[in-house]
Amino acid sequence: LLLLLPFLPAPRPSLSPRLLLPPHRASAPRLPLSSSLNMECPHLATSVCIVPDSTKFPNGSPSSWCCAVCRSNKSPWVCLMCSSVHCGRYVNGHAKKHYEDSQIHSNNVKKSEKHEKEKLQHAVCMDCSSYSTYCYRCDDFVVNDTKMGLVQRVREHLQNLENSAFSADRHCKRKLMESSSINSKYLKLNGGTSAICATGLRNLGNTCFMNAILQSLSNIQQFCCYFKELPAVELRSGKTAGRRTYHTRSQGDNSVSLVEEFRKTLCALWQGSQTAFCPESLFYVIWKIMPNFRGYQQQDAHEFMRYLLDHLHLELQRSYNGMTTSFILPDSSSISSSSKCCINGVSTVVTNIFGGILQNEVNCLICGTESRKFDPFLDLSLDIPSQFRNKRSKNQDNGPVCTLRDCLRSFTDLEELDETELYMCHKCKKRQKSTKKFWIQKLPKVLCLHLKRFHWTAYLRNKIDTYVEFPLQALDMKCFLLEPENSGPECCLYDLAAVVVHHGSGVGSGHYTAYATHEGRWFHFNDSTVTLTEEETVVKAKAYILFYVERQSKSGSGTKL
Repeated sequence: LLLLLPFLPAPRPSLSPRLLLPPHRASAPRLPLSSSLNMECPHLATSVCIVPDSTKFPNGSPSSWCCAVCRSNKSPWVCLMCSSVHCGRYVNGHAKKHYEDSQIHSNNVKKSEKHEKEKLQHAVCMDCSSYSTYCYRCDDFVVNDTKMGLVQRVREHLQNLENSAFSADRHCKRKLMESSSINSKYLKLNGGTSAICATGLRNLGNTCFMNAILQSLSNIQQFCCYFKELPAVELRSGKTAGRRTYHTRSQGDNSVSLVEEFRKTLCALWQGSQTAFCPESLFYVIWKIMPNFRGYQQQDAHEFMRYLLDHLHLELQRSYNGMTTSFILPDSSSISSSSKCCINGVSTVVTNIFGGILQNEVNCLICGTESRKFDPFLDLSLDIPSQFRNKRSKNQDNGPVCTLRDCLRSFTDLEELDETELYMCHKCKKRQKSTKKFWIQKLPKVLCLHLKRFHWTAYLRNKIDTYVEFPLQALDMKCFLLEPENSGPECCLYDLAAVVVHHGSGVGSGHYTAYATHEGRWFHFNDSTVTLTEEETVVKAKAYILFYVERQSKSGSGTKL
């Protein structure tokens, strides 16, 4: 039993108002262990009876339907028993009350009328915006379907209604956008300026760490475009062929594809939808293949990014070994040998974009023996020098401001290893005191820099809240190269593409957001909310992860994907 506990969804801690719970979580306790392991709703047969029919639903787009009780059009949910529409728990909770009222009525039915009682279960409803399904009796999201596929049919019907309403309104919006200036491409929503072209990601319960990384990666054009141009992969066959695949958490690992769900998520972003995209299918796949991220507790965004890139790389390699050559770089034959040695095996888009090489030099202080080793990397984790750790804001008076260059210099400076890291000298035949120094032997196309803001004390993992100044453009990495004389004048310059920021005091709490640039404009991604922002706001952020893109030379001789 104890071995199973880490793999079960944990209750969500109350960490911050920014960390959202499911739209209308019921107050019932979580399922027992035996039920949680199955993770498929057993109540669909008695709670899903409606057949998609436009006459049974309200007019207009489903995402703007109004609650039958309070007439609010925020967070509409449709009952899959009677097709009535009510608001979610965090509006006025009428969807939950609709279920509770039906339970009271059901309990008053005579025991002899068992069949009639079963027909009165209004426990399952569907979000009219994200099309996710929720069961009040399970107190969890639904990932399976009825034998007749009714949930999928309702989902597709709502999507068709939404698309029809969008098409009818598209002509008016196009005229409005054509007659306006660039700044009029942004609408006022919730008191802020929201970009029409950008799409937010719904928080599924402390999943802001995932949303911030996904939004950052979606704005790295070389990386994002490669996945969006991949052909769709259909994992099912037979009767379900051609239909959108909704993965269930009880399926085998072979039935899910991280690459495919990652591709779908990237395609959903930057398509102009004002409704936040729900990445639940991707999240279920992550639960399958990354056990560390199962549950709803807050996670470390950097750790998630590393796991995500590693698993994407491995799946792309397996696809190559299985002769699915569309997953491998089309110009893999022209990749240099230094690029191929980034990670053992076939080079993929992950190693081609993020892969670099470090040279690790260790010198024995007793005999002078020098040892050199080449280490591949996808990102660099940089310490914040201790002399700057009291500087919490750019305008604070006590001492100089820590810069990104200071962190890079601290990473590459000569360091004497302490007693716990004694080097095994092959000449001295024993462990000796030594020095260590890193050089960058090969720079990647996208330089990912992780600032180590969390550190362990005796019992706690504390946060270093130091402000680190970073450039938006022209980060020069030439002085950190092993052979800078062999580099051109512009090949070592990098421009910032995205920044992940952690708000709060600890790794297990707080909130993650991201800043990213798209077509010359900066956006702030805060889960489902996307706002246009200024460069002055970006440079004041206390960065946690920085994504720098190599500046292309004017000749355009860089390798294309």
